[in-house]
Amino acid sequence: MTDGITLETVKKAQQYMWSEGDFAAMATGIVIVGELLCEAVDVMPGERVVDVACGSGTAALAAARRGGVVTGVDYVPALLERGRERAAAERLKVDWLEGDAEALPLEDGSFDIALSTFGSMFAPDHARAAGELLRVCRPGGRIGMSNWTPDGLMGELFATLVKHAPPPIKIDPPGLWGVEAYLRERFGDEITGLEVTPRDFVMRAGSVDQWLGFFRENLGPLKVAFARVGEDGAQALSGDLRELIARYNRAGDGLVAAPARYLEVVAQRR
Repeated sequence: MTDGITLETVKKAQQYMWSEGDFAAMATGIVIVGELLCEAVDVMPGERVVDVACGSGTAALAAARRGGVVTGVDYVPALLERGRERAAAERLKVDWLEGDAEALPLEDGSFDIALSTFGSMFAPDHARAAGELLRVCRPGGRIGMSNWTPDGLMGELFATLVKHAPPPIKIDPPGLWGVEAYLRERFGDEITGLEVTPRDFVMRAGSVDQWLGFFRENLGPLKVAFARVGEDGAQALSGDLRELIARYNRAGDGLVAAPARYLEVVAQRR
C-alpha cells in the first residue's frame, strides 16, 4: 500500500478503464485467438468451461461452438452485455456472470476447463488470479490462456502507456504472464504439465492513422492514458505509439500488418 492506495484501488481503476472505449469492437478482430485456444485445450461437447475475464466472449463463444457448457465471467457489465448479443446472434448458449478474476463467484473444481484470453493476465494480484484459475478447475482438468508477451507489440504498447501515464502504485506487469518460467512459478506443483506455443496475431489497418485512431477510441487503457496526459502529453504519446507500430509493421503502401506476439498456454491441473 502507498499513501492509502491499495491493489483494490488499482482494481477499481482498472474496472473503470476497461469500461471505457469499446473493447468488444476490438474483440471481434481476435476471434481466431479464441478458436486456436479452444483447439489447443481440445474442448469436447458437454465439458464444463469457464472463460475468466471473458470480456465480450472471445474464448467463451469459441468453446460454445464446440458444444461446451460455458460460463463467461467478467467485472465489466457492458462487455457481458455485448457477449450476450454475440451469443444470441449465433444462437449459442453461454451463461454470463458478473465477477472478479481474483474472486470468482464459482465453486471449487466446478469446471473441466478454465480459459482466459488476454484477461486474467491484467488482474493486479497475479497470485490470486492464478489461484482462482486453479481453484475452479477440477483435478485432471485443463487451463488454457492466451497472454501477450512482454517483448511483443502489445507488451511494448502497455509498457509505453505505463511510461506516459504510470499507475498510482507499482504492480507486476501483465506481460509476465507471457513468460513460460513465470507461468511455471505461478502455477507451481498444482499442475502436472505445461505446454506453451508462441503465436502471432497480426493487427491490420489501412494506415497508421487508422490503427492509432481505432485503438485510441476503443482500447480503454489507451483512451484513459490519453485523457490523463492531456493535450500537452498527447503528442509525445502518439509519437511513441507511431514509432512502435512502424517497427513491427511488415506491410508497404502505407498499410499496417503488424504481428503481435502472444503465448498460447495449456496446463494440466493436478
